[in-house]
Amino acid sequence: MHTDQPQDITLADLPEVITRYLDAHRAHDTATALSAFRPDAGVTDEGKTHRGAPAIETWLTRSAGEYTYTIELTGVQKVDVDHYVATHHLEGNFPGGVVDLRYRFTLSGGLIENLVIEP
Repeated sequence: MHTDQPQDITLADLPEVITRYLDAHRAHDTATALSAFRPDAGVTDEGKTHRGAPAIETWLTRSAGEYTYTIELTGVQKVDVDHYVATHHLEGNFPGGVVDLRYRFTLSGGLIENLVIEP
């Protein structure tokens, strides 16, 4: 039976591809972060969707340099075998200064097919 009730899990229980993306994104390692995505993947951030590797690479590069902030992983959940949520607490020089963001991952073929970042 499929339920949409997320289960709390540990960081160690996340699929490697998600951990690779999160670590690379935090380290501003665009090439490694990009390697976690399918070529036709989509990322939705700040209400805009970036589809395909070139658009995601541009988004990664821009988001890394736009603001200075700290990011702390505060929770990890598994919805089902292909859907995970990683919640982050950010503090920095962006509008509002503090935000909790959910990174909602959809996996396909061992890579990230879709990532939605939202409060």
